Amino acid sequence: MSARVTIEVPMNRVEGDLEVRVEVTDGVVSDAWCAGTMFRGIERVLVGRSALDALVIAPRVCGICTTSHLVAAALALEAIARVTPPAAAVLVRRAALLTEHVQSDLRHAFLIFAPDLVNPAYAQRPLYAEARRRWEPFRGTTSLDVIRETRRLLDIVAILGGSWPHSSYVVPGGIVSVPGLSDLIQCRRAAARLRSWYERHVLGCTLERWQAVKSASDLTAWLDERPAHKDSDLGIFIRHARDIGLGSLGRGTETFLSFGSLDLVDAAAPRLPHGQARLVAAGFAEATSVRPFDPAAVREHIAYSWYAGDKTEAHPAGAETVPYASGHEGARYSWAKAPRYQGMAAETGPLAEALVGRDPLFVDLYAKWGPSVLLRQLARAVRPATFLPALQACLEKIEHGASCYEPPGPIPDGEGAGLLHAARGALGHWVRVEDGLITGYQIVTPTGWNASPRDSSGRRGPMEEALVGTHVSSVDDPVELGHVVRSFDPCLVCTVHALSLGRVVGTRRVGA
Repeated sequence: MSARVTIEVPMNRVEGDLEVRVEVTDGVVSDAWCAGTMFRGIERVLVGRSALDALVIAPRVCGICTTSHLVAAALALEAIARVTPPAAAVLVRRAALLTEHVQSDLRHAFLIFAPDLVNPAYAQRPLYAEARRRWEPFRGTTSLDVIRETRRLLDIVAILGGSWPHSSYVVPGGIVSVPGLSDLIQCRRAAARLRSWYERHVLGCTLERWQAVKSASDLTAWLDERPAHKDSDLGIFIRHARDIGLGSLGRGTETFLSFGSLDLVDAAAPRLPHGQARLVAAGFAEATSVRPFDPAAVREHIAYSWYAGDKTEAHPAGAETVPYASGHEGARYSWAKAPRYQGMAAETGPLAEALVGRDPLFVDLYAKWGPSVLLRQLARAVRPATFLPALQACLEKIEHGASCYEPPGPIPDGEGAGLLHAARGALGHWVRVEDGLITGYQIVTPTGWNASPRDSSGRRGPMEEALVGTHVSSVDDPVELGHVVRSFDPCLVCTVHALSLGRVVGTRRVGA
């Protein structure tokens, strides 16, 4: 006779409110449900306001990827106004986005994900003591370093945009001003400082040496090459993660989506494979087979979400966000919608970005290891090795006094979309304007993709699918569930916004 138990897990160390419910049969997750327990009202707040109000309100969707939301809103309005910003403005936007992505990757890797690696369940593993010395919350050497170093890095966004978070310096047609020479020097120093720290502590080698790692065999050789490699934070992570079994957790849907972003418009662009015109390529991948991205193929499903509407699915350009339930109704279980691409659930984030972009290391690791928590988290931890040189190139290319604004005139009637790849993955803003006012605004966030509920056909979202098959060693401390969920870096403040009160029975809290 099989033993079955249901565990409800309110996840901590997650922005916003995420609840994960799993059914465990004979110690293995047999089904899973991911719920956003708060309603996001930003889209409804925007309707009826001036088109330019989106530049002030949209960045407040999130305090982590605030620049991504600001740029997405500006791109949508630029599409309506048919205006192209000058090159200097594009460089400033790109530098700010890259800065925000790097700080997010490092904070997630070492402040959000790594604490689970020092769970007492692993106390007998050979690298546990070293992992705890580095990553114990508020005490670990690397944890403290990350707080200090990423705070200094964010000076770049504050200098370029006047503030961080919730900046509003990006406007249709460009930016409000180009930084002065002394400001640019400060930004360049901040980027150089972070690069030096990342090379010495996280990689244990130069960026150039790491970028020569192109395959699984290269990675093994890199680990064995020098003590500085295997004893770096990345080396310890790979070795410890393998030892505790993260390579066999969290397989997921094996479908991956990237909207692409960070257009390369000038000589500051690094050399990219396949004639790529963006630092982050756009596309859809089934395993490692990639095809072009089609924005028309995106749909939002609400069959298992607490929203009213005549259609159970719609393209975001024609969708609405009309809440109708208290949060406890029938089969519906989340305030998040269920985005789908060509009818399929799709994982988004750094791993998707690497596979869609045909990164040789991750294409080879995927073929040899398969998708997992380890591979997902490795992609996030090493993404700064690509982004930091691009950030430095942008800052060197920005010219003081260059044109930074192309006046768009009044925003005309029309529809536009701002699509880019934020720190956590594919982000889209779809905007409709009539008589200068917003008549429709839809936001599909990375966590909306990853932590989505079931769709109209009953198919699980990527995070739900990744949880199924997970072995749970202890229902009182289901640390494995935390590994899987946090490998997606969920950020629920982007997805939902207003508290739904209720009673939870039989909960288990993951992590400290």
